[in-house]
Amino acid sequence: MLVSLMISTYNWKEALSLCLYSAFAQTVKPCEILIADDGSRDDTKQLIDKMRAKTDIPIVHVWHEDKGFRLSAIRNRSIERAKGDYIIQIDGDILLDRHFIADHLELAEKGYFVCGSRVLLGRMATARLLRGVETHPALFKQDLSFLLNAFRSHTLRLYLANRYAKNSMLRIRGCNMAFWKEDLFRVNGYNESLEMWGQEDVEISYRLIHAGIQKKQLKMGGVQFHLYHKFASRENLEYHEQVLRKVIEEKTIWCENGIVKEDKAYKENNG
Repeated sequence: MLVSLMISTYNWKEALSLCLYSAFAQTVKPCEILIADDGSRDDTKQLIDKMRAKTDIPIVHVWHEDKGFRLSAIRNRSIERAKGDYIIQIDGDILLDRHFIADHLELAEKGYFVCGSRVLLGRMATARLLRGVETHPALFKQDLSFLLNAFRSHTLRLYLANRYAKNSMLRIRGCNMAFWKEDLFRVNGYNESLEMWGQEDVEISYRLIHAGIQKKQLKMGGVQFHLYHKFASRENLEYHEQVLRKVIEEKTIWCENGIVKEDKAYKENNG
């Protein structure tokens, strides 16, 4: 099984650098790293070019022009480019525990997608990491409400996978998810009509479930640390929630404005 690690980013090369170093240190290496770049400046490209010299993992920079927040669109372009059968999705402001990919692969199973957790870092912890004062977050200095997300247990990980938040979508985190590539194409990827921030990860999760793909929750593993930053604009959130409600009510599977732009019925009738 080939695994692609997909990292979304936008104009924060310092965070992306830390994220990439944590990806290079994985005990199980991906076959490639896809940088889903939502229109960053040229300094991000320059960083990626420098980082290529530090690893034997192929790094594919997938970029489109900056026309506002278009995360769904750049993720779709990256999914199209992926060589892996299995795609693990994170954000570029994430530091990975070195067993992150290995833990994800323990839960990889046909007919399932996987949702993981995160440890939210505070402003000071983030500053120390970005300045190089620390190379790894000091666990017991973090918010206690997230502390359990920093621990690993093989036994508990397997026990909780099909039990924790089994019927809840409240634990969906787009910065820590994994999918079979064929399942993403089955639902036509992310909904590119969802621009700005919010619910794009929950919306695709519902469509996967409607297509018969079940959810596993990765707890006690797949540890990641989320660097502190200001919240993105919630300007379009009300519209995104309307789209989500319709997907739930109509049990939608296929997204019209996704990876494939042609009408699905036309595709089926015309091969």
